[in-house]
Amino acid sequence: MRVPAVKTAAGYLAGLLFGVGLAISGMTDPARVLGFLDVAGAWDPTLMFVLGGAVGTTFVGYRVVFARGTPLFGTHFQLPSKQELDAKLLGGAALFGVGWGLSGYCPGPAIASIGGATLPLLALLAAMVLGWFIAQRLSR
Repeated sequence: MRVPAVKTAAGYLAGLLFGVGLAISGMTDPARVLGFLDVAGAWDPTLMFVLGGAVGTTFVGYRVVFARGTPLFGTHFQLPSKQELDAKLLGGAALFGVGWGLSGYCPGPAIASIGGATLPLLALLAAMVLGWFIAQRLSR
Protein backbone atom coordinates (compact mmCIF):
# COMPACT_ATOMS: atom_id res chain seq x y z
CA MET A 1 0.00 0.00 0.00
CA ARG A 2 1.32 3.48 -0.86
CA VAL A 3 2.27 5.91 1.94
CA PRO A 4 -0.37 8.60 1.03
CA ALA A 5 -3.13 5.96 1.19
CA VAL A 6 -1.83 4.68 4.54
CA LYS A 7 -1.64 8.26 5.90
CA THR A 8 -5.23 8.86 4.80
CA ALA A 9 -6.41 5.58 6.32
CA ALA A 10 -4.59 6.41 9.58
CA GLY A 11 -6.32 9.82 9.64
CA TYR A 12 -9.73 8.24 9.15
CA LEU A 13 -8.99 5.65 11.84
CA ALA A 14 -7.92 8.38 14.27
CA GLY A 15 -11.09 10.35 13.51
CA LEU A 16 -13.22 7.26 14.04
CA LEU A 17 -11.51 6.55 17.35
CA PHE A 18 -12.05 10.18 18.41
CA GLY A 19 -15.74 10.08 17.46
CA VAL A 20 -16.34 6.77 19.24
CA GLY A 21 -14.59 8.15 22.32
CA LEU A 22 -16.81 11.23 22.27
CA ALA A 23 -19.93 9.09 21.96
CA ILE A 24 -18.95 6.63 24.71
CA SER A 25 -18.06 9.46 27.11
CA GLY A 26 -21.34 11.24 26.42
CA MET A 27 -19.62 14.36 25.09
CA THR A 28 -21.88 14.47 22.02
CA ASP A 29 -24.68 15.53 24.39
CA PRO A 30 -24.57 19.32 24.76
CA ALA A 31 -26.36 19.01 28.12
CA ARG A 32 -23.12 17.50 29.52
CA VAL A 33 -21.09 20.54 28.52
CA LEU A 34 -23.73 22.98 29.71
CA GLY A 35 -23.99 21.00 32.97
CA PHE A 36 -20.24 21.36 33.45
CA LEU A 37 -20.50 25.13 32.97
CA ASP A 38 -23.38 25.35 35.48
CA VAL A 39 -21.15 25.55 38.56
CA ALA A 40 -23.85 27.27 40.63
CA GLY A 41 -26.57 24.72 39.79
CA ALA A 42 -26.61 21.06 38.81
CA TRP A 43 -22.88 20.81 38.12
CA ASP A 44 -21.78 17.79 36.03
CA PRO A 45 -18.01 17.07 36.35
CA THR A 46 -17.97 14.52 33.50
CA LEU A 47 -16.23 16.89 31.05
CA MET A 48 -13.43 17.49 33.54
CA PHE A 49 -12.64 13.76 33.66
CA VAL A 50 -12.80 13.39 29.87
CA LEU A 51 -10.44 16.36 29.43
CA GLY A 52 -8.14 15.01 32.16
CA GLY A 53 -7.98 11.65 30.38
CA ALA A 54 -7.23 13.41 27.09
CA VAL A 55 -4.43 15.49 28.62
CA GLY A 56 -2.87 12.43 30.26
CA THR A 57 -3.07 10.38 27.06
CA THR A 58 -1.58 13.23 25.03
CA PHE A 59 1.22 13.76 27.56
CA VAL A 60 2.30 10.12 27.34
CA GLY A 61 1.55 9.76 23.63
CA TYR A 62 3.70 12.70 22.56
CA ARG A 63 6.67 11.37 24.48
CA VAL A 64 6.32 7.93 22.91
CA VAL A 65 5.89 9.34 19.39
CA PHE A 66 8.73 11.87 19.63
CA ALA A 67 11.07 9.17 20.98
CA ARG A 68 10.87 7.59 17.50
CA GLY A 69 12.60 10.60 15.94
CA THR A 70 10.39 10.62 12.82
CA PRO A 71 6.70 9.96 12.21
CA LEU A 72 5.57 6.58 10.86
CA PHE A 73 4.23 8.01 7.59
CA GLY A 74 6.38 11.07 6.98
CA THR A 75 9.90 12.43 6.94
CA HIS A 76 9.48 15.00 9.73
CA PHE A 77 6.99 16.16 12.35
CA GLN A 78 4.87 19.13 11.32
CA LEU A 79 4.73 21.29 14.41
CA PRO A 80 3.62 24.91 14.73
CA SER A 81 6.50 27.35 14.78
CA LYS A 82 4.60 30.38 16.07
CA GLN A 83 4.90 30.75 19.84
CA GLU A 84 3.58 34.20 20.67
CA LEU A 85 0.02 35.12 21.54
CA ASP A 86 -1.61 37.69 19.29
CA ALA A 87 -5.01 39.33 18.94
CA LYS A 88 -6.15 36.87 16.25
CA LEU A 89 -5.41 33.85 18.45
CA LEU A 90 -6.97 35.35 21.56
CA GLY A 91 -10.02 36.63 19.66
CA GLY A 92 -10.54 33.27 17.97
CA ALA A 93 -10.19 31.45 21.29
CA ALA A 94 -12.73 33.78 22.89
CA LEU A 95 -15.21 33.28 20.03
CA PHE A 96 -14.71 29.51 20.22
CA GLY A 97 -15.35 29.53 23.98
CA VAL A 98 -18.46 31.69 23.69
CA GLY A 99 -19.86 29.49 20.93
CA TRP A 100 -19.11 26.34 22.92
CA GLY A 101 -20.69 27.79 26.05
CA LEU A 102 -23.82 29.00 24.27
CA SER A 103 -24.44 25.84 22.26
CA GLY A 104 -22.86 23.10 24.36
CA TYR A 105 -21.05 21.82 21.26
CA CYS A 106 -17.47 22.18 20.15
CA PRO A 107 -16.68 21.24 16.53
CA GLY A 108 -15.64 17.61 17.18
CA PRO A 109 -18.78 16.57 19.08
CA ALA A 110 -20.95 18.63 16.72
CA ILE A 111 -19.70 16.71 13.70
CA ALA A 112 -19.88 13.41 15.61
CA SER A 113 -23.54 14.18 16.42
CA ILE A 114 -24.66 14.63 12.79
CA GLY A 115 -26.31 11.19 12.86
CA GLY A 116 -28.89 12.48 15.35
CA ALA A 117 -29.26 15.92 13.79
CA THR A 118 -31.51 18.41 15.54
CA LEU A 119 -32.40 21.94 14.48
CA PRO A 120 -30.03 23.56 17.04
CA LEU A 121 -27.19 21.28 15.88
CA LEU A 122 -27.81 22.12 12.22
CA ALA A 123 -27.90 25.83 13.09
CA LEU A 124 -24.58 25.49 14.91
CA LEU A 125 -22.97 23.60 12.01
CA ALA A 126 -24.20 26.22 9.53
CA ALA A 127 -22.84 29.02 11.75
CA MET A 128 -19.54 27.16 12.12
CA VAL A 129 -19.10 26.82 8.36
CA LEU A 130 -20.06 30.47 7.88
CA GLY A 131 -17.47 31.41 10.52
CA TRP A 132 -14.80 29.47 8.62
CA PHE A 133 -15.58 31.41 5.45
CA ILE A 134 -15.59 34.74 7.30
CA ALA A 135 -12.28 33.94 9.00
CA GLN A 136 -10.76 32.97 5.66
CA ARG A 137 -11.91 36.25 4.13
CA LEU A 138 -10.54 38.29 7.04
CA SER A 139 -7.15 36.58 6.90
CA ARG A 140 -6.47 37.72 3.32
